[in-house]
Amino acid sequence: MPVAYTPGLRISADTVVRQPRRLPLKGEVLVRVGDLVSPNQVVARAEMPGNLHTLRAAQILHVEPQELPGYLVKQPGDAVQAGEVIARTSGFWGLFRSELRSPIAGVIEEVVATSGHLRLREPPRRVEVVAHVAGRVAEVLEGEGAVIEARGALVQGIFGIGGERRGRLRVATDRPDQPLGPASLAACEDCILVAGSGADAEAIKGAADAGAAGLVVGAISDEALRAYVGYDIGVAITGQEDVPMTLITTEGFGELPMASRTWELLRSLEGQLASINGATQIRAGVIRPEIIVTREALRDGAGLGGPAEAAEQTLAVGARVRIIREPHFGALGRVTALPPELTQIETESRVRIAMVRLDSGDEARVPRANLELIGE
Repeated sequence: MPVAYTPGLRISADTVVRQPRRLPLKGEVLVRVGDLVSPNQVVARAEMPGNLHTLRAAQILHVEPQELPGYLVKQPGDAVQAGEVIARTSGFWGLFRSELRSPIAGVIEEVVATSGHLRLREPPRRVEVVAHVAGRVAEVLEGEGAVIEARGALVQGIFGIGGERRGRLRVATDRPDQPLGPASLAACEDCILVAGSGADAEAIKGAADAGAAGLVVGAISDEALRAYVGYDIGVAITGQEDVPMTLITTEGFGELPMASRTWELLRSLEGQLASINGATQIRAGVIRPEIIVTREALRDGAGLGGPAEAAEQTLAVGARVRIIREPHFGALGRVTALPPELTQIETESRVRIAMVRLDSGDEARVPRANLELIGE
């Protein structure tokens, strides 16, 4: 049987996921291999150096640069508070004194006699990385973090914005083709809302104002996305946007109902604690937005059990796929045939195609490059 590799979305009710948790700089790892961790548990931390401020001290005091050390009230290594005197001159007969006060709270790092500059360092900032999912530490990355292994449900989306958040899943619509409405926003604080076909700008703002931690929808329009973020999103990588709520689409852009399998899986998980991440990268090193719901048994200390799913997926007869180009953009179906010969398409290019039976019952002839494999 002919097969072909196709990057695809993973949608599974029971799989093993591995989550690398890394610090942005070298630090201290707080867990060991085999430890059970909760989603909000800190697994690694580091001290990030504070910002450096350079003061033209000699110029402010009206002295020569080489004279500056003689006028210091505080020495390198000393801590200072904002507004505290660092250096002063005596002036003439106690008059016309000049003072240098610290603009920040921090530590005097260096005095440069050749230039007359004084450098202040803000206090270090603690950076912490949490486990994000309930699971077991499978690997320790020395000085960097850890890899958390967990078993549960995994849904990968097409596109997302916003970083990592956690909350209880709450289904906010009755059907996968129903958009989010204002009547569904009551009592959704700290929840991950699951809506059907999408949400307009007003509904997204309403969900964020109501305190929702995340919103998972089938699709979203460019206008609604721009209104929520405040600017046009680029195509490189998302996940660092300054937004109060993470947003994930499972199907794409426009008006598309959520795939029935995705909808049924998320609905079956209502009330469970979910970990979501909207980070998306569509170029090399693809990153998919994710919704992860770990098994309650694992949180109680039970083993992972069973093998992990294979990472590589293939396009084969019977595979579940989504079409990602017009004229059938967003349609779901199953591959019925993979003709090995090149076929001329409407653009007059000759490509390998797949025959797909759509969920509507229609047959479609689709270039294989226009298919997204949905992992089952």
